[in-house]
Amino acid sequence: MRDASLWRALLGVDAAAVIEGVEFNQDTDADGSVGGVLVAHVRPRRAKRGRCGVCGAPSSWYDPGEDRRRWRALDLGVVQVYLEADSPRVRCAVHGPTVRQVPWARHGAGHTRAFDQQVAWLATQCSKSAVTQLMRIAWRTVGSIITRVWADTAAGIDQFAGLRRIGIDEVSYKRGHKYLTVVVDHDTGRLIWAQPGRDRETLGRFFDALEESSPGRCAQITHVSADGAQWISDVVAQRCPQAVRCADPFHVVGWATEALDVERRAAWNNARRAPGGTYGNGPGHGPQGRRHDATGRARGLKRARYALWKNPENLTTRQRAKLEWIAKTDPRLHRAYLLKEGLRVVFQLPYDQACEALDAWIAWARRCRLPSFVELQRRITKHRTSILAAIEHDLSNGRIESINTKIRLITRVAFGFRSPEALIALAMLNLGGHRPTLPGRT
Repeated sequence: MRDASLWRALLGVDAAAVIEGVEFNQDTDADGSVGGVLVAHVRPRRAKRGRCGVCGAPSSWYDPGEDRRRWRALDLGVVQVYLEADSPRVRCAVHGPTVRQVPWARHGAGHTRAFDQQVAWLATQCSKSAVTQLMRIAWRTVGSIITRVWADTAAGIDQFAGLRRIGIDEVSYKRGHKYLTVVVDHDTGRLIWAQPGRDRETLGRFFDALEESSPGRCAQITHVSADGAQWISDVVAQRCPQAVRCADPFHVVGWATEALDVERRAAWNNARRAPGGTYGNGPGHGPQGRRHDATGRARGLKRARYALWKNPENLTTRQRAKLEWIAKTDPRLHRAYLLKEGLRVVFQLPYDQACEALDAWIAWARRCRLPSFVELQRRITKHRTSILAAIEHDLSNGRIESINTKIRLITRVAFGFRSPEALIALAMLNLGGHRPTLPGRT
């Protein structure tokens, strides 16, 4: 093997690069360890010289640029490696004067493609500290690298190919009501799109991108599952009127749980206000400067939330006893519990039986004399078609909730990124079905 071929293999560059020379400056640290910096002087081959750095189109010479540039390459053992080359500018018919394209790095990057690829792989496999210490770069630099790696990956694939059944949801990524709208493919379980925001305009951008990828793709969407948010329903009805809209069962039962909790708090407050419901116990912030603790029935309702929320098959012995006590002492609260469980059972029935059971539940909730459930039945009536569609097609947001959980974990890992674009890029590389590979491997 010739020296040039060996150096190209070691530096991770292809035959489109010419290696003109190599310099090595050795350093010795205070602890006696030997390191240093290796600088390889390179240039593109003649056929690759006059191309626009942005689009790669052949372009005419413009000027020699400011000075020679360096790109960080993968380390050779303990030695840091840089590629150094001239950076002349060319005149592109589309982008105007711009730095010429080089075969070993992306436009505007300070690292080689092999370096970027290894950092992106490590970011999807390792902790934040492991990536930064191993590659000797800042965490914000990692964010910039994975953003351009995902942009390069997305440009080479059709992310929306074969898309038929989708789930839409939002997930918080930062304090201050900062949300991402995410779209997941039900058939593959892949995250296919994410953008900051949770409104009609944000979701509209997804359908714009879907239609731009290939005209007519919005009409090919057959099913859409969501949590019943009005802004999702409005956009889907406008952009995919032919799609079957399915209300996520988990969120529907969650509505009933929220209504049950309203009744639980009302029962607790009524019990505390009743004679003998509280007693003074030491210093506090009461009217006479004393803390007032619950007693009697109010004390019995304390911590009943867990017994009321959990599914019957998951109750502990103590929680079952708590429910039996509530049934005897507070029929109103027990009725709210039965309404919640009745709605949950609807989703466990075959479609034909579920239709009848849901109508019966709506009639029961309408006359139950519990304000929170009377309001809930109006909401259920409004979404009745999409609720029954979810049962008929056995579709839920389970996959989306799983993706959201993983995004929340990625959000903790990505803390410190300058922009949500870096977080989205890391999520797409992890969950989009196109994980990066280590350089030189397939």
